Amino acid sequence: MKNLGNMLKQAQQMQSKMQEMQAKLEAATMEGQAGAGMVRVTLSGKGDLKGIAIDPSLMAAEEREVLEDLIVAAHADAKAKVEAMMSEEMSKATSGLNIPGMGGGLGGFKLPF
Repeated sequence: MKNLGNMLKQAQQMQSKMQEMQAKLEAATMEGQAGAGMVRVTLSGKGDLKGIAIDPSLMAAEEREVLEDLIVAAHADAKAKVEAMMSEEMSKATSGLNIPGMGGGLGGFKLPF
């Protein structure tokens, strides 16, 4: 029974750390850039699009395809930063927890956001 008590304690610790991580992700924003900063995309820590900034020189009709490509690239840059932050926060939240079958952490476990 001692082992079960330890597992329950660890589960409560993990739940608390996960709630802290959720709050931190909700408050965080990440900015991605493309075209040497001519297009910037801001995402929340959960990956929601919060804003786009476009250099006025890209507003010309003949620059439309370039602008479209730069928006996609800036979004990908911001998304990669959000994913890196999420991975780091998950690592912090699960460090020191000895959950059976997970090697002391959650390994490759991904959250649904």
